[in-house]
Amino acid sequence: MALLSANSTAAVNSSDTRMAGCLLIGIPGLEHLHIWLSIPLCTMYIAALGGNGILICVILSQSSLHEPMYIFLSMLASADVLLSTSTMPKALANFWLGSSHISFNGCLTQMFFIHFLFVADSAVLLAMAFDRYVAICSPLRYATILTSTVIGKIAAATLTRSFVIMFPSIFLLKRLHYCRINIIAHTFCEHMGIARLSCSDISINVWYGLAAALLSTGLDIILIAVSYIHILRAVFRLPSQDARSKALSTCSSHVCVILLFYIPALFSVFAYRFGGRRIPRYVHILLANLYVVIPPMLNPIIYGARTKQILEGAKEMFSNLTKESK
Repeated sequence: MALLSANSTAAVNSSDTRMAGCLLIGIPGLEHLHIWLSIPLCTMYIAALGGNGILICVILSQSSLHEPMYIFLSMLASADVLLSTSTMPKALANFWLGSSHISFNGCLTQMFFIHFLFVADSAVLLAMAFDRYVAICSPLRYATILTSTVIGKIAAATLTRSFVIMFPSIFLLKRLHYCRINIIAHTFCEHMGIARLSCSDISINVWYGLAAALLSTGLDIILIAVSYIHILRAVFRLPSQDARSKALSTCSSHVCVILLFYIPALFSVFAYRFGGRRIPRYVHILLANLYVVIPPMLNPIIYGARTKQILEGAKEMFSNLTKESK
């Protein structure tokens, strides 16, 4: 019996278990609450889809909103919808139907799109910071700097950078040898979660993941901070309090979205790195799931509530739809 067990273990260790796929077990330690947790997650996901969908339609349908600031906002909304959609349907299927199995290539695909869209989200926030920098520091040159051609190049650069940074991770994971039962203690696939399933040395994956984070999100945070330092310097040089308040109010929504995007991400990273043993694993996974639905849900609300042009555009769009239905 012992010999049979040893032979089975040796067979597993010598074979490649990628063909068997992966099992996403959800939130370990909270399996009994999966159904209850799915209710707020599903509600927030639907709200994110509805809110961002309406925001995109308003911006596309109203010619008065065809300006760089709102075009970047529609790009952010699109990335938010895709980011939440790359994770939530599978997580909800797991919670409701126990559909935990995913093929290995499917897992890699999900991992790629999650990280790709996160990097793209960060790049769009940087583009929006640049937009505010030009609008406040060089208002007379705003229309000549942020032309439709430049906006198109920024969009292309955003997608290209995200692809270049994340595409190698697929090959870095495929080169590894997988000899264990591929159980992932999460609701979705992510780079290091897959790498830890392997029996190979994953040092390159660890360093690549760190470098990718620093060269994308880390660099974006630095450039956004530099932009806002210049913005604040320009604002405080304005002669009147009213002018300063008006200038700052144009940045308030963007600052809220930046904080909503980066603070939970940084907290999750540092909590995982330095508080991994003190903070239960289910807390990390629950935060990761909330992170892909809460910012996408709140971003349209923040911009809709604080931006007069979007509110007026939404009223006009719904008014036109009501007239057409009659």
